[in-house]
Amino acid sequence: MTTDYDKIAKEYQESKLQPWRTHIERYTLLSLVGQIQGLCTLDLACGEGYYTRLLRRLGADPISGIDLSKGMIDLAISQETTEPLGVQYRVSDVRDINFGAKSDLVFAAYLLNYASNYEEILSMCEAIVRNLKPGGRFVTVNNNPDDPPSNFETGRKYGYSKRIHGRLEEGSPVHWSFHLPEGTVEVTNYYMSTLTMERALHEVGLTHIHWHKPQVSPEGIQRWGESYWQDFLANPPITFFECTKR
Repeated sequence: MTTDYDKIAKEYQESKLQPWRTHIERYTLLSLVGQIQGLCTLDLACGEGYYTRLLRRLGADPISGIDLSKGMIDLAISQETTEPLGVQYRVSDVRDINFGAKSDLVFAAYLLNYASNYEEILSMCEAIVRNLKPGGRFVTVNNNPDDPPSNFETGRKYGYSKRIHGRLEEGSPVHWSFHLPEGTVEVTNYYMSTLTMERALHEVGLTHIHWHKPQVSPEGIQRWGESYWQDFLANPPITFFECTKR
């Protein structure tokens, strides 16, 4: 992971409040998660705990959040102290964790996009399987491999932009910029094709892979109108999928 989230923890937290992240990212993700009352849940690359807390409020129990950035986890713990929900947080590389095959659900809002080669994405998938019960699910949002370089500037209307340098190929850095009122925050992800991701998932024993397109919440349509979201939906920068441990 090349982005130092310790330095941008607060700013990245603010980027979660952009309308597309609420009315598309969050809405689609939580729709895929479905009913999780009483499910043992692990949130990987949890950041400051935005989704960890949402999942806990939806009934996930117990739930833990893991992130490599101490700055992000410090924000998560601060919020847990202010408003206790019973969430446990840990600073760790997700590839190193081993709670045993106890989780009914492993969740990740952007994880596999930090892998810059096949070995890294495979080790992430191994960690997912290592912590899932047989029959447990992995649900995630990721960069959309089918979003071509020519569309990387179409997101400015929604408060983000993406760029690459050179050809788009396996492991190419993808630079995201989130344009916030107080300035721009930048993070670096890496491109991996759908074929590469599915190869790693299958290799570790994750099956029944289902890809899902972004959906807009009814509240988002009511507030912004259908036409506002058309460019995003025509060229979605993100994609969603779920799979199951055999």
